[in-house]
Amino acid sequence: MTSLLPLRRRSLRLAGALALSAAGCAHSDRPGGAAAAAGSPAPGAPTGAALRPGDPGPDGIGRHPGGPELGRYTDASGGYPLADRQTWWRVDRSVDAYSRLDEILRAGRSPRPAQAIAWQRAPAEPRGHYLGAPGVGPGRLPFQAYLDRNPATGLIIAQGDTLLMERYQYGRHERHRFTSFSMAKTVIAMMVGIALDEGLIRSLDDPAQAYQPALAGTAYGQTPLRHLLTMSSGVRFREDYDGTDDSSRLSRATVGEGSAGGAAAVRIFNERIAPPGARWYYASAETFVLAVVLQAAIGQPLPQWFAERVWQPMGAEADASWLVDRSGQAVGYMGFNAVLRDYARFGRLLAGHGRIEGRQIIPRAWVIEASRAHFSGQQTGRWYGYGYQTWVFPENDGSFALLGVRGQAMFIDPARQLVLAHTAVRPAARDPGGADLVALWRGLRAQIAPVRS
Repeated sequence: MTSLLPLRRRSLRLAGALALSAAGCAHSDRPGGAAAAAGSPAPGAPTGAALRPGDPGPDGIGRHPGGPELGRYTDASGGYPLADRQTWWRVDRSVDAYSRLDEILRAGRSPRPAQAIAWQRAPAEPRGHYLGAPGVGPGRLPFQAYLDRNPATGLIIAQGDTLLMERYQYGRHERHRFTSFSMAKTVIAMMVGIALDEGLIRSLDDPAQAYQPALAGTAYGQTPLRHLLTMSSGVRFREDYDGTDDSSRLSRATVGEGSAGGAAAVRIFNERIAPPGARWYYASAETFVLAVVLQAAIGQPLPQWFAERVWQPMGAEADASWLVDRSGQAVGYMGFNAVLRDYARFGRLLAGHGRIEGRQIIPRAWVIEASRAHFSGQQTGRWYGYGYQTWVFPENDGSFALLGVRGQAMFIDPARQLVLAHTAVRPAARDPGGADLVALWRGLRAQIAPVRS
């Protein structure tokens, strides 16, 4: 096992980012034209090897105009059809929709800072193997095989301040602002921690209605913030992504602008079936209530406050955005949008327990508490445990995940300062490819040692 961080400076400015076993990888032929990165091989590429679609170009970035199962995502002309308010959820429109959802639906902006914190780039991509997930196809596979068989639109692997891999598929690139789906929930939780530290939220044991009077008398209004954070409100809510469930009703009421927005959007979910904290059940409404509480507590639009407290201090390179409802309330349970390198920057911030470039942005104790399992994988029935709007790996070694439907994911390993940021267009809400991404992550972790203090 090798650590990629030099002992003296924890920075990847040395030649050779990974001491992993070299492995070739055959790409299948794909339609869509010549690779955008065609040209001379990237630094560290095997000499004499012709670039294949998606291989890194001279700038170290791999850009593929196509991707696996291309026919799912293209029209008769071979292009990616444009999405609109009525079609953005359709699989055949997802490549376009998930990389500009803030142009299709109403959104608020979080401006970038005047100066970004720059990434270093490793001279070569990691070369190694992982054990493929049985649901996708088992076997010992080179890392690149993951992209060959999964509909990822973007994949970044980073350690510390250094990008080890940056790849895009389906014609996407580093300027596309990808949507988070439920990865946004973790962002909301981190802002709750900052508001608590600043005294804007007094206690996690306060009920939601203490901050937003419009929730008074409702089941969610009477729920302590602590149990909203851990998805254990006890309020009835069904989230199965079948178009008729409560998550669909919430979406129609918020980003679909089918209600006045704000607290009014969750009044339809008002039946308590368990005491707060007694049982875990995944419910996007819990995060929406947290977003409503947070905006009331801070006294300003959530996207603006997030920019001031997190996005600008962490050195983002591009604006972020948040989907909002008719009232202008950021919905929080989904709809955060950012370029892939900024997702990775946020991951780096979390891997540092809220600290980046010597600056503590999110309280360290909060990140640690948020990323431990308050409910075990056995209690959630989801393999992962659950913290404060985070998914906790069963190893319980401090590593955790941000997960969104259709394949959006970030994996964080503070011990290794390792981050994986992934966006995708999986055709199903619950797709076996998610296990393949975990397998890739485990393959990476197996070959990278924890960083020495």
